[in-house]
Amino acid sequence: MLRRCIPIFLTLVLAAPLAAQRTVPAGRVVSDTFWSPIMTVRKVARVYLPPSYGAGQRRYPVVYYLHGASGSESDWTAKGHIDATMDSLVAAGLPEMIIVMPDGDDGWWTTWNALNDPGCARDTSRRESAASYCVPWPKYDDYVARDLVAHVDSNYRTIADRAHRGVAGLSMGGYGAVSLALGYPDVFSAAASHSGVLSPLLGIPHDGRPVPAAEPEDVYELHDRWPAWLWPSLRLAFGEHDMFGWTARDPARNI
Repeated sequence: MLRRCIPIFLTLVLAAPLAAQRTVPAGRVVSDTFWSPIMTVRKVARVYLPPSYGAGQRRYPVVYYLHGASGSESDWTAKGHIDATMDSLVAAGLPEMIIVMPDGDDGWWTTWNALNDPGCARDTSRRESAASYCVPWPKYDDYVARDLVAHVDSNYRTIADRAHRGVAGLSMGGYGAVSLALGYPDVFSAAASHSGVLSPLLGIPHDGRPVPAAEPEDVYELHDRWPAWLWPSLRLAFGEHDMFGWTARDPARNI
């Protein structure tokens, strides 16, 4: 079911203004704090529960939504209004699902090969002891795929299998979504990347060689380069019937 919903995931941000104008049955958003054994700190997530969640014992698919750099677990609700958007989409016929929005600091949703701490490096208004949130072992991918998924499946009525579990994200989170889906195929069956930074080192010299700020390829050239078996699993979303218009306005072509 999640594979059929991937195009819907990619409309969530764009649909928010429309959702705010409609009166529909509402889900609710709860805050959840839990212990991450992998990170050895307490982490925070916001969880959207669909409108029918409180009305029975039904179980639901889950999508994990990852924030971008300098963001937090509240971005998708405070800035993206994902809860209102989901309410509107459910009223329009989208199957209900749980959405989990975790705190990822500026950790790029990956494991660092040095013990730098993205959590402690950030400016914060937190009043508790730094030891309660500083991350001694920055393994942000394992934290999501193992600790967070296990916590959510144990505390919410999820359909706890990969076929009913997806991951999505914006910018840094878009990178994390693709990286997690490829790195943990036993956990996630679908991914959506919103403006994902899929090449974090783009523009940074590597091995002494400068890297161009942008490459001239378009999606058609990528289609020719990538193996045929990969494309049936990918869907592109650039607006309805406007692929050529989008390509013509691609900022990379003006660099």
